[in-house]
Amino acid sequence: MSDIVFLIALCALVTYLTRVGGHLVLSRLGAINHRVEAALNAVPVAVLTALVAPSVATQGLAEAVAIPVTALIGLRKSLVVSVAGGMICLLALRAIGS
Repeated sequence: MSDIVFLIALCALVTYLTRVGGHLVLSRLGAINHRVEAALNAVPVAVLTALVAPSVATQGLAEAVAIPVTALIGLRKSLVVSVAGGMICLLALRAIGS
């Protein structure tokens, strides 16, 4: 198994375990503080940033342009549309660059 496939599978497993674990813990606690809820709502953005930021810093111009384009599309459209738009942008920029 390649390193990329292994990393994706590991991220999926950790995401699944944290979601299930979070539901189990929060179902036993009842109501939570609004600050805790705000912190938990910030976790997906932090994880996505941690996964995307190294690519922007180490890859070429195509990646650095495609990521903000994806984010801008994501502000108005669904996740699927924004990811598809970002991939199309990335592939087009790579095709132009090579």
